[in-house]
Amino acid sequence: MTGVLFACLSGVFFGALNITMRRALARAGDVDAGSAAIAVVAFVAVAAAAAVLGLGFDAGELWPFVLLGAFVPGLSQLLVVHAVRAAGAARAGILFGMAPLFSAAIAVVAFGEPLRWPLALGTLLVVAGGAVLAWEGEHPADYRAYGAGLAVAVAAAFGLRDNVARAATEDVVAEPLAQAAALMLGASVVLLANLLRQPAAFPRLRTAVRPFAASGIVTALAQVTLFEALDRARVTIVAPLVGTGVLWTVVFAAIFLGRSEPVGRRLFVVALLVVAGGALVGVTR
Repeated sequence: MTGVLFACLSGVFFGALNITMRRALARAGDVDAGSAAIAVVAFVAVAAAAAVLGLGFDAGELWPFVLLGAFVPGLSQLLVVHAVRAAGAARAGILFGMAPLFSAAIAVVAFGEPLRWPLALGTLLVVAGGAVLAWEGEHPADYRAYGAGLAVAVAAAFGLRDNVARAATEDVVAEPLAQAAALMLGASVVLLANLLRQPAAFPRLRTAVRPFAASGIVTALAQVTLFEALDRARVTIVAPLVGTGVLWTVVFAAIFLGRSEPVGRRLFVVALLVVAGGALVGVTR
């Protein structure tokens, strides 16, 4: 039951993350500095919590998480922020919800998992949701179609992360909080390196910290609750519950972004299709 609670909380935090990023981008549009600020704030928050709790760990166990974090949520964070800015929080968030589809496809091809009929049905539901979203006739004034493509690329990256993380955690005994800290360390290193090669890196980072601080805290909470859930429950239970972040994104967008990003019944239908498809994919696995 505790694992289910953590998975539900993780879904809420992942849904809220898209909204906090959208609001931060409205205040400061520096994607590279904002992405670095999110990762650094998240790492500091998780590492501080681990230090306060006095968690011990074997650094040799955690290096796969540092490496994984360099790509997801490291490099992928740049795509996430660009996607949210271009396509909007609700629409990008829905497409991020296609991650279970890519995760299952990679597992079938790379790990030889069987292709069962619920997996095929779940795939159809996810694709149907994406098609309905693509044929949406009314978009926000600042909507850009390439943002949807970036969001799908992010979903594919999340699917790859799920499979790599599954292989990396098989023999790991480190606490979930330490795993999350290692993940965010990898992300911070990559995103800071990307920013430092650009002009006025430190002033830009300092300027971005305040507007993107909320996104960093939410990222930390999302990652910690995800790892806590995976430590207590099977992936087939956790993944569909975390996937409800798609619905939370739409709900939060309707509440907090109503004027700048209209959310109609079509988006709720799309979110339901994607969540239902992701749940079927997760249960099948």
